Amino acid sequence: MIEYNPKAWYSLITHAYSRHVMRTLRPVLIFMTLYTALICYFFLDFFHLHEKEFQSTIGMHSLLGIVLGLFLVFRTNSAYDRWWEGRKLWGSMVNNTRNLAHKLNAFLPRDDKENREYFTKMIPNFVISVKENLRHGAKVKDLDPAGPDFLAKLENIKHIPNRLSSMMYERVNQLYQKNVLTGDHLFMIDKELKEFADILGACERIKHTPIPYSYSMYIKKFIFIYIITLPFGFVTITEYVTVLIVLLISFVILSVELIAEEIEDPFGRDVNDLPTDELSIKIRDNVKEILN
Repeated sequence: MIEYNPKAWYSLITHAYSRHVMRTLRPVLIFMTLYTALICYFFLDFFHLHEKEFQSTIGMHSLLGIVLGLFLVFRTNSAYDRWWEGRKLWGSMVNNTRNLAHKLNAFLPRDDKENREYFTKMIPNFVISVKENLRHGAKVKDLDPAGPDFLAKLENIKHIPNRLSSMMYERVNQLYQKNVLTGDHLFMIDKELKEFADILGACERIKHTPIPYSYSMYIKKFIFIYIITLPFGFVTITEYVTVLIVLLISFVILSVELIAEEIEDPFGRDVNDLPTDELSIKIRDNVKEILN
């Protein structure tokens, strides 16, 4: 995720991300340039159909543009809602890890270095496993071993975050049985441990539930039909300037769709995705500072 000053117009206009968008759209824009130029050639130079012989109109595209604009607004809003919900969930993740660390710090004896070290590693391990599970799957090598039997407990486990959450529950229950924690302590800690599972489930819902296929397919077809027929509405009015007009309109419409596609899955490594790597490091440092 990029940190920026929203008031710095020049730096935003010239930022490298716009060049990234151009690289992504370059094949389509090149095709539209050649396609529009070819239509202009056939209409103006080959068939000699100027405005007097063939009067094109942008009336149809003006009406369709209203509908397309509504679709793009809804598309962008739905994608941003997913991005913002993901950010709120990771904000809750930060708060819950701190709260759990504060409670454990208060409940555990000051000289209980073993359990303090265990939770100092396990809480960030859970966060890291969630982060990686939302990408390409969590791996044991990404985690910091907490105890001699840590790796053995994760063998042949497909969903590592679930297992780590279960291990923390087991450890808390052991402390309760040994009278290190009281029933009241157990009740208070359960809130954060339960919230971890809720956050994980909500993030997985965003990850594995894209917008409906029929809607995504329809809007892409709509955009394709709109821009592919756009040259016919301008060709006899603006002649070869039509190439620039179609190029600009295609860039704007396709860029909006491209950005919506990128932010609707906010847990990856794209420019606009959530800073989950930085948040994981922050959580690890905070938990270590609180418990140790």
